[in-house]
Amino acid sequence: MKFLHTSITVRRMDESLAFYTDVLGLEFERRRAIPENHAEIAFVRDPASGARIELTHWDGKESFEAGEQLDHLAFEVPDLDGFLARIRAKGVRVAKEPYRLSGGSSRIAFLLDPNDVWIELIEPTSVGA
Repeated sequence: MKFLHTSITVRRMDESLAFYTDVLGLEFERRRAIPENHAEIAFVRDPASGARIELTHWDGKESFEAGEQLDHLAFEVPDLDGFLARIRAKGVRVAKEPYRLSGGSSRIAFLLDPNDVWIELIEPTSVGA
């Protein structure tokens, strides 16, 4: 398993991108709409460490309760089905079964940690798939 990124929910995408790039010096990677989730995401990367943050803006969500800003942690797994079978055997709660987003090629699933923090599992597309 490989740690990929942390996702945070943001109120205003443009303002947040300016903060993370202009103020903190992170590098802009990409930005795209996720219509089926009524969301938009953007990735920024720390050039020194390679650590990435996914900024997620949910259409219509403008206010937050304390603690709601952390959206999810993401890990790459080479065999999503095998990994899910192993964690189910340990009683881990799977929140979303494997699926693909439109415009995406990787399979993803979500599980919940004991504190109900969402963990995204990403199985990269196989070469030639």
